[in-house]
Amino acid sequence: MQTPTTDSDFADRAGPSGPLIVTEDTALAEQLVRLCTAAGVEPQLARGMPPARTSWENAPLVLVGDDVAERCTGLARRPGVLLLGLDLDDGAVWVRAVRLGAEHVIFLPDAQPWLLDRISDAVEGVGPPALTVGVLGGRGGAGASTLACALAVTAARSGHRTMLVDADPLGGGLDVLLGGETSDGVRWPDLAGSRGRLSSAELAKALPELHRLSALSWDRSDCLTIPPEAMQSVLAAARRRGGLVVVDLPRHLDAAAAEALEQVDTGLLVVPAELRALAATGRVAAAARMRLADLRAVVRVPGTIGLSADEIARNLRLPCAGELPSEPGLGQDVERGTPPGVREQGPLARFCSSFLTEVMPPVAAAEGGAL
Repeated sequence: MQTPTTDSDFADRAGPSGPLIVTEDTALAEQLVRLCTAAGVEPQLARGMPPARTSWENAPLVLVGDDVAERCTGLARRPGVLLLGLDLDDGAVWVRAVRLGAEHVIFLPDAQPWLLDRISDAVEGVGPPALTVGVLGGRGGAGASTLACALAVTAARSGHRTMLVDADPLGGGLDVLLGGETSDGVRWPDLAGSRGRLSSAELAKALPELHRLSALSWDRSDCLTIPPEAMQSVLAAARRRGGLVVVDLPRHLDAAAAEALEQVDTGLLVVPAELRALAATGRVAAAARMRLADLRAVVRVPGTIGLSADEIARNLRLPCAGELPSEPGLGQDVERGTPPGVREQGPLARFCSSFLTEVMPPVAAAEGGAL
């Protein structure tokens, strides 16, 4: 077990290393230290009451045992204070929590999984979760992967922290679209065994960095599936990182892709303005709507059926996210390793910029930039 730092240790440091544990109950302190160790962080243990002001104010999270709650009530109010109750039958603990300014009263061992997540969030500096946009095609070759790539490239160029996730094992690999198939970094087969909580920062560091974004794609091996538990763990870590997560989804949802769709906030369904594409898209939309409330149509034009984008979206019973005109030279760009969306004045980049302006907070107010 890690040896926790003390108030005197902490006073000599430039910043906090982990949660501050404030209790004189030895058994409770040992439980909390074990949880911090499981989260991969070294806690600070207050010796003496009240704890040092610098420890109290600067720790990312404060865990106060109810045995010392009364003696801590005079300390400065701050967010991130949790009161650890010692007796489920003691109703006065809620009064002491109010006096202390605690956000929650929790009891171990029942709240252990929740507290472990809260400790990990505090250490990682978790803020608002990423907006997660899923892109899927109404028919094969509709251009969903192209749009997903362009969205991610445009967002990263605008300063948003961005991760692009390839959830389509038969799509050829988004790293190829980004011109980074030989770049170092992990691919899906390396993460297939993931379960539970992953560090969002470590995930971003492990992935290839291409065009200022983190990209998770498939390698060239025979691995064609990953467990849904791995998808859940990876996307949860990506969302905790904040910014924007773009997921390229297959038309036929396997278990992992279905799990990915469950974590999507907004879906973009790309439909060419063609009769057969419209018929196929209706079936894809019906399947996606079972798991996603916010699904919008993106209509590729020009088409062959003489209907406007709004008319096509109404036919599909979807809101229209806009038209996506053809982009000259796109095929040649991809062959040269230039990803979709790089041409800032091209139709793809203009559509993506408009969409991102609508759904994303301004970069100055978001946690943008750094991967």
